[in-house]
Amino acid sequence: MNRLFATLIVFAICFVGNFAKANDVPAHRFAIEAGKILTMDDADTIINNGILLVSDGKIEAIGKQGDIAIPDGYEVVDHRTGWLVPGLVDCHNHIAGSLSDLNDGVYLTNPGLRTLDTVEPRNENLENALSGGVTTVLLIPGSGNNMSGFGTITKTFGNDVDAMVMRSPGSLKIAQAGNPERYWYRVGRRFMNWNLRQTLTKAQKYHDDWADYEKGATPDDPGYDIVWNDLRGLFDGQFPVSVHTQIYQVYMSTITMLRDHFGLDVVTDHSTFDSYKLAPLIKERNMYAIVGPRQFHFDRYDRTINGCAARFAEQGVTRLGINTDAPVIAQEDLAYQATMACWYGWNDHYAAIKGLTRIPAESLGVIDRVGSLEAGKDADFGLWTGSPVDPRSVCNMTMVDGHVAYDKQVKRRTR
Repeated sequence: MNRLFATLIVFAICFVGNFAKANDVPAHRFAIEAGKILTMDDADTIINNGILLVSDGKIEAIGKQGDIAIPDGYEVVDHRTGWLVPGLVDCHNHIAGSLSDLNDGVYLTNPGLRTLDTVEPRNENLENALSGGVTTVLLIPGSGNNMSGFGTITKTFGNDVDAMVMRSPGSLKIAQAGNPERYWYRVGRRFMNWNLRQTLTKAQKYHDDWADYEKGATPDDPGYDIVWNDLRGLFDGQFPVSVHTQIYQVYMSTITMLRDHFGLDVVTDHSTFDSYKLAPLIKERNMYAIVGPRQFHFDRYDRTINGCAARFAEQGVTRLGINTDAPVIAQEDLAYQATMACWYGWNDHYAAIKGLTRIPAESLGVIDRVGSLEAGKDADFGLWTGSPVDPRSVCNMTMVDGHVAYDKQVKRRTR
């Protein structure tokens, strides 16, 4: 028994040691040859017969084949018959962490809670997400509360939490109705809106008191408060408020209360049902509208079926993205949600791909690292057989931070 115990101890030490070493292994250097590269940069550059160099987890160079020499020691990946696309980004995700720990219904507003404590590296859902080219997600609490806490922006690949997390807090999650009505003894929108206003008013006062103290306008130290302290970043514009909001009246409350009254950086996810009727207000305020997972709405007033993204787009909303609300829709089917949006009338397929990549990265404030293929950015991308919004296309390989996180030739995910 003692010998067996000693053997198990040695095995455990070796296993942990090897796991830690795997985490520390630097990303390989790659030269990706692709038939078409969608950079999704500011100039909307598309490179046919292109090449992308990866070094130390970053994009080293990108351009046409023949213009960029492949240095010695780089592993060449031949994808000359396919497309190279930035890693897909989802603003509404519940599967990067423990699903059973995302719905703490302690109070109707829970400003101090955070999803950082729930992140689960390499879980089965994330492995599937990688097969769909998804590389970055916003892990947010559930929507059973009016304010359910802080989200965390994570990569979908990494052997530990530090390797995954990009920013925490990533957002403040608010559900502007749609689920919180079931809280305890049941509440209506009147109380939810009042309670949310008074919660944010207290948080704003705490921030303003600290701001005055820090610039010397008042000598009194406001004192640290764990409930309100992390919300200071919200009022400083360090992260947005991501809002589960849909239906005309609820969407209007989000715009008038959170954007107009409190002046917050608002990302409206879901943006479904008849919320598109408020597209002129979204356009006027240059806000982000992230649509999904419901991609169409039957309007009983005029008896028409409307594509939600299409109706936002035709009214001039350009900051338009797509989400899944995974696991409501499987995270690996993010691209397919954009395909559905196109099927229901969003005729600009390039804009739809931008709604999977650059737009959500901009909305979360991480466009400096992900969302487009540019030198110096994280080497996060997918190698697709064709356009991601073509349902016939599949993702053959996904890289995250310069690591091959998914390779269909090695282990194809089935779903």
